[in-house]
Parts: sequence; C-alpha cells; structure tokens
Amino acid sequence: MEFLPTLWFILIAVLWIGYLVLDGFDLGVGMLMKVWAKNESQRRVLLNSIGPVWDGNEVWLVTAAGATFAAFPHWYASMFAGLYIPLTLALLALILRAVSIEYRGKSHSQTARNLWTWAMAGGSFVAAFTIGAMLALTTTGLPLNEYGDRVGGPFAWFNGWAVLGGLAVVGISLAQGWAFLSLKTLGAPRLAGNRQLRRYLPLYFLPAATWAILVVMRYPKVPSWGMLTVAAVGLVLAWGASSRRKEGLTFTGMVVFIVFGVGAIFTALYPNVLPSTINEAYNLTVTTASSSDYTLTVMAIVTAIFFPLVLAYSVWSYWVFRQRLGEQHIPESVVVTPV
Repeated sequence: MEFLPTLWFILIAVLWIGYLVLDGFDLGVGMLMKVWAKNESQRRVLLNSIGPVWDGNEVWLVTAAGATFAAFPHWYASMFAGLYIPLTLALLALILRAVSIEYRGKSHSQTARNLWTWAMAGGSFVAAFTIGAMLALTTTGLPLNEYGDRVGGPFAWFNGWAVLGGLAVVGISLAQGWAFLSLKTLGAPRLAGNRQLRRYLPLYFLPAATWAILVVMRYPKVPSWGMLTVAAVGLVLAWGASSRRKEGLTFTGMVVFIVFGVGAIFTALYPNVLPSTINEAYNLTVTTASSSDYTLTVMAIVTAIFFPLVLAYSVWSYWVFRQRLGEQHIPESVVVTPV
C-alpha cells in the first residue's frame, strides 16, 4: 500500500482516539447531570468541571471529519451519505448540548434550568450513541454497491452492529465521565465516581470490548491481537486502581484501553476504510478512496506545523484548570434584572 494514504489512515484513527478519550468524558458528565446529580449545586459542579474544556474537545471530532473529507473523499461520501440519519441526529444532539451549556446559566427559573439539564443529558446520550453507531458501521460495513452508494432503505444502516457501537461509546463516555469527576471534583461527585468504577467498570466497557474482539476476529491480524491484549491489561489496571482509589491510574488505564482497543479495530480494518456487506470487491480501501499524493502531502505539511501547536494549547488549558472543584467553590446564583 502507498505510504501517504496509509499515513493518513493512521492519523484519522489517532483523531478518533483523541475524540473518544477527551470528548468522551464530556459526554459522560453531561449524561450524569440527569442520571446522578440530585440538586442544583451538584449539577453546577459537574457543569463547571467540563466548562473550560468541552468546546476544545469537540475540535477532535470536527478535525476527524474534515481530515476524512480531504484525505479520503470517497470514504467520506459513502459513509456520510449512507449514514445520513445518524449523522443528522448526532449534529442536532451536539448543537443541543452546546446550546444547553450556554443557556442553562442564563435561565431565571427552575423550570427553564430543568429543561436545559434534560437537553444537556439527552444531547450527550444521543451524540454518544449515534457517533458510536457510525464508527461501528464504518468498521463492519454498509451495503455498498460497486459505485460506493448505499443500497436499501433509509434505515438499512440500523442493525446489531450499530446498537453495539452506540452502547460501546455510551459506556465508554459514562466510565470516562465518572473517572474525570473522580480526578476533578471534591465531595459527593468524587465519592460517587470512585464507587461506580470500583463496582461496575467492566460493565461500562463490556460493549466496547465485545465490539473490538468481534472486529479483530472478523479480520484477524497479529498486531491487532497484540493491541487487544494491551487494551485488556489497561482495563484490568484501571479496575484494580479504582478499588484502591488511585484515581489518576484509573483514568490512565481507561485511556490505555481506548487507545489500544480502537487501535486494534483500525489495524484489523486496514487496508479497508469502509467494507461492503454486499461484495468484498466493493470495499473501499486506503488506495481506492484516497485523494491525490499532492493533496495528502500538503495536508501532511500543514498537520506537522499546526498539530503540535494544538496539542500544546490543549495541554496548557488542562494545566491551567487542573484544580479540583467542590460545591463550596460554586457561588450563589444571581439574577440580573435589566435596568
């Protein structure tokens, strides 16, 4: 296979891993605002814990989609045309989540705050589920014909793989959300996060582990099995650390699982980028779906310049907002009356 298409396939996998690690805990915290938080003070702690970073974390999703469009236009066209319904739902959910974050603090009534809390939790869940469904279908295939067009009705994409992928990203997001709250907060959210992960961490990751194992079994490769082994070690490390309340080690173990688990899936999928469930001859590969070498070269140069800057800024922002938050740090709500 050619070097540049393979390089960009790896870079897109890295972008998806970065999104699942970072925006994953944002989505998890958003769901927990309704699933766990019992009062306004707790909800404000959860919202403030992700306040400085959530919009930056979404950049990974935008960049992954943009890189796919530029580096593999045929992959982008077949995937997003074939998955138009879950893509639209994901975009609407992400918009609803963003609007709820901005508007919730400006609401003057409890009814309005409750409405935006539901929007935050629901938007986070729908976004996680639909993104997971699309990722799973990308790795397992769509009914594509010889032209790369999806055949079948508008819901031809909805199958067991879509449900499994959706549950996988929802589970990862909830676990990451609990782990982030254990690292970032004081008091009740921290205690709840430690308790949840100590008891249920393997259950949160069960759909993701099932997805990874089934894909690797479908496209068996030695490196993929090796990555799955490392991912399993990371999960065991995270669960063991959670029982000892080693919060940093717990989060690190989860990151190891996501990095190597998703890495195993993409490694098994290679050289395909989007398989066809109709005929293997219709599979889109890194070669048949890629842009020209000139385009990929220019993209690689731009990425080499700006990607380190983005990483440096992200690390800096997390460092600046590294202190823990508790209910004692949340001021009383103030209603400003226009003059």
